[in-house]
Amino acid sequence: MKIAFFTGPQCCLCDDADELLRQSSVYEQLQITKHNIRDNTDHYHLYAVRIPVLKREDNGVELGWPFTLDELELFLK
Repeated sequence: MKIAFFTGPQCCLCDDADELLRQSSVYEQLQITKHNIRDNTDHYHLYAVRIPVLKREDNGVELGWPFTLDELELFLK
């Protein structure tokens, strides 16, 4: 599954979300592309106050912070 991970520089919440992703039961099957929102004006306007945000490429569903491992697992099903 392809996941877009919207993040930013020096974002401790993004680090926490990344750690939860690594704990996910399907982590090895994920194709994660990180997007620094400061590199893209559209991404910045959409996600600046919401990062970290995960977006499924297959259906466009987003999961914004805060989320638990259980919520992440459900999102990835």
